[in-house]
Amino acid sequence: MSTARMYFIAIVAPEHVNRQAQQWKHYMRDHYGCTVALRSPAHITLIPPFWMEQSLEEQLTNDVAAFAVKHVSFEITLKNFDAFKPRVIFVHVEPNEQLLQLKLSLEEHLLARQQYPVKKESRPFHPHLTIANRDLRKKDFAPAFEHFSKIDYTERFIAGSITILKHAGAAWDVYRELPLNQVL
Repeated sequence: MSTARMYFIAIVAPEHVNRQAQQWKHYMRDHYGCTVALRSPAHITLIPPFWMEQSLEEQLTNDVAAFAVKHVSFEITLKNFDAFKPRVIFVHVEPNEQLLQLKLSLEEHLLARQQYPVKKESRPFHPHLTIANRDLRKKDFAPAFEHFSKIDYTERFIAGSITILKHAGAAWDVYRELPLNQVL
């Protein structure tokens, strides 16, 4: 019998950013019925969701931990809102070479092990913090995005860890938080 679960790897935003993002996600729920984004903490995806046998969890944790300690923490800047029209609204992450290199290196690191069902991402990396996604109806996109386009938001935080999230049935839970080298 398979014990596979879904996982993804991300930088989870600090609690004060998550609280703000939750307020925006609740706005989307209350005004447009969007609930999918409420199922995970505010995060920047590094490795998108994949199915994996739970028996590999400890090895995955060890491999990501060994990777993380070789990379230094760095600052991330969030600035206003953007969208993947017509279904996704998100907080924009300012371009950041350290974030891009972390994502590409982690992907390469995991693919080289050949034991995890991680796929090389074919789309360009576009880091973001999702506010509403696949359950946002096309007809609701324009008024919802107009609401967020009027909000002036800037926040900075230190990316100090890489987090493995595990799907727990109804939501994504933090499975392990693995610290980056804290050189700042």
